[in-house]
Amino acid sequence: MISVLSTNILSPLGASTEQNYRAVKEGRSLLEVHQDERGVPGSFVASLFSDEQIDALNVEGFTRFESLVIRSVQDALSKTDIDPASDRLIFILSTTKADIEELAAVESEDKNYSSPGRAAGKVAEYFGFVNTPVVVCNACISGVSAQMTALRLMNQGLYDHAVVCGADCQSSFVISGFSSFKALSPEPCRPFDIDRMGLNIGEAAATIVFSAKTSEGAWRLIQGSLTNDAYHVSAPSPSGEGSILAIKDALCGVDVNSLSCVSVHGTATMFNDQMESMAIQATGLSEVPLSTLKGYYGHTMGAAGVLECILTMCAVDEGLLPACRGFEEIGVSGKVDIVGESRPVSGESFLKMISGFGGCNGALIYSKGEISEKPAYKGGSATVSHHIFMDSKSVVLDGESLEVKGTGKEMLSQIYKSYIGDYPKFHKMDALGKVVCMASELLLRKENAAPDASRAVILFNNSSSIVADRAHIACICDMENYYPSPSTFLYTLPNIAAGEIAIRHGYKAETSLYILDRKDQKLMDAIVESSMRESSAGSVITGWVDCKAEDEFEVELSILNK
Repeated sequence: MISVLSTNILSPLGASTEQNYRAVKEGRSLLEVHQDERGVPGSFVASLFSDEQIDALNVEGFTRFESLVIRSVQDALSKTDIDPASDRLIFILSTTKADIEELAAVESEDKNYSSPGRAAGKVAEYFGFVNTPVVVCNACISGVSAQMTALRLMNQGLYDHAVVCGADCQSSFVISGFSSFKALSPEPCRPFDIDRMGLNIGEAAATIVFSAKTSEGAWRLIQGSLTNDAYHVSAPSPSGEGSILAIKDALCGVDVNSLSCVSVHGTATMFNDQMESMAIQATGLSEVPLSTLKGYYGHTMGAAGVLECILTMCAVDEGLLPACRGFEEIGVSGKVDIVGESRPVSGESFLKMISGFGGCNGALIYSKGEISEKPAYKGGSATVSHHIFMDSKSVVLDGESLEVKGTGKEMLSQIYKSYIGDYPKFHKMDALGKVVCMASELLLRKENAAPDASRAVILFNNSSSIVADRAHIACICDMENYYPSPSTFLYTLPNIAAGEIAIRHGYKAETSLYILDRKDQKLMDAIVESSMRESSAGSVITGWVDCKAEDEFEVELSILNK
């Protein structure tokens, strides 16, 4: 377990945790209709920073996204006596699209663009952090995944402190993408309500500073779990299977009656809310009050998992859960207890649950009181059973060169035709997905073993989903030919590549993607090893999967077994 030293929330509702919590208590929200803004034609509902707020938050020499992260981290760090230059501190940034609006603004591919890894690197340089920063890019669950990464690394004794910041800015890139999915509500969202029409989006940054030392009276992140439902890349399993697995694992050793509440994702989309209700009922949580904050902030993406944990801590501290803003009448079939009006609550612990594209799910347990931790998973160091290296010209499988024809995307197509041939979805994938799919398929055919549901997929890269990002930008850059495509937008979430493997082979353990400013093998090994030691995964497909262009890629994957 690890302790919370300090927090910050920076949103349109306020520049501190205290200001944001006060706004929520008072029932305030800045979800409102925006017309022809942020480069998006037509209207949409969102909680956005005003031009005046953006100007006030600006840090000279940094982008809007980087400035937002800096301001949030700065406030949280100012409440501690931590030495930023300590080699026992790790900076973990949770985001889905980071500086994507900067990429959309560049005139050519040669112009400088601050990738997510580089953005994290610039923030790290600003504060004097000395270790390689980690960017967690796991769609909607990124904030929870980032906290799990901090917990695992610190539980292994690798760091004394972790600064976890979740942040995202909104632009035409994201708004048009969700619009293409018909997922946006034309009015303020209504989580779990019978008349819910979809989600709203928001922008924010939220930071938690963790310590490996436990302090009396401090909130502690006790344990958690990450899973995949292996069902679909853009729709949750109707039964909530992946979420059920995550919740049960996170709750191991925890008395459900000790929970003050469950902080749910509550996006107000038809399928997500229904799925969450089924998972809650199946895990014996029907009588525990449910809290959702999307009616105040909208979906803040990479910030959501961090922001919602912080505000839930504040609410439980005061013993008063805020109302589920927008909720009036139950509209899900699973038995749940929605907090329709603010309600007194007792206890000193809560469960945070969340899910996202790519089939990923997460759950965390926070507590201030006495609570039992789940037994540690057993297992020694992992061993490599198979290994593949692939670039745009060659493939080396377990040390032997594979006969290939052509280069780049032509080579990938030939590999599919010659060695795979039984997965037509390959042709619909983006460049990163195709690269990962072909490398993993060759690796698994070499293994020639029955599918293992307990297998995890943990990937690392530098370029995020740059090829799909540029394809999506091409769909929305010309207002006279504005046609955002849901299939194109989906692959702008790089963790989809890991989700594709899980869905293809029925893997139910963690699927994660991390972005680094540079390939840091020591850090990558630490993340994978801590994951395997802290989870029930029996094996993992892991490695570097960078794809800068359709004809420029490098993949190095291994299968590790406990």
